[in-house]
Amino acid sequence: MGSTRLRRPLAPSNAERARSIASRGGHAAVVGLDQTQRVVPLLHHMDPDGAATLLLPTDHELMTCVREGPRSGLPAMLELTDTAPVALREPVRGLLWISGWLVAPGPTYARRLALDVAEKRPHPRLLDLGHGASLLRLRPGSAVIADAEGTGPLAPAELSAASPDPFCQLENGWLQHLEEAHPDVFSSLARHLPEPLRQKSGCRIRPLGVDRLGIRLRVEAEDGDHDVRLAFESSADTAEQLRAQVGLLVGCPFRAAH
Repeated sequence: MGSTRLRRPLAPSNAERARSIASRGGHAAVVGLDQTQRVVPLLHHMDPDGAATLLLPTDHELMTCVREGPRSGLPAMLELTDTAPVALREPVRGLLWISGWLVAPGPTYARRLALDVAEKRPHPRLLDLGHGASLLRLRPGSAVIADAEGTGPLAPAELSAASPDPFCQLENGWLQHLEEAHPDVFSSLARHLPEPLRQKSGCRIRPLGVDRLGIRLRVEAEDGDHDVRLAFESSADTAEQLRAQVGLLVGCPFRAAH
């Protein structure tokens, strides 16, 4: 008989994970081509296809560079950092890079963009538009996602066709509550860890993320951190289904992990 190969648990696609990172917001920075300059916008919002609206001080050097740059736009990259829902010693759990061209929209288009952002994600800083702050628009060319599930390139059409995970806006509060009020859940989940991790002493199991296909754990050990995905029995689309799937994992010792 041949050796048995462990199957990697199913995870959301690269595009779905990227859309989830964008929907959560997170920390954003505009990175120049030389990788040395990082500009943190006052506000950012990404559309489904990766196009982004950025609010910056009107007198910022980047605003001047874009206005005086080529008509096709100034090459740049927007970096979105996705962090864990609880305080981990290594808090970054994913990165999304959108490469494209920065352009400065005219006053009429800028107001329309601001209204569009306000409908989706109201923010008081939008009131500063025209009063010390101006908008830039990133036209996307390509994207790259990198997290514990893998690294891969994405086209704007792939991003636009995908949907964010149904729990991407809820997972932070839910996992924070789970760790604070129900730490026994993670003690029960420990039995699903790969054998080498189960044998380590002094490990601490922390919540890293949850999505429709499984729960992600961070195992903090003396020799470093290890990310593990536990797959659900079936996809969860509602909060009730999510609770049921986590309950199955807590109560059943025979689940695949990586």
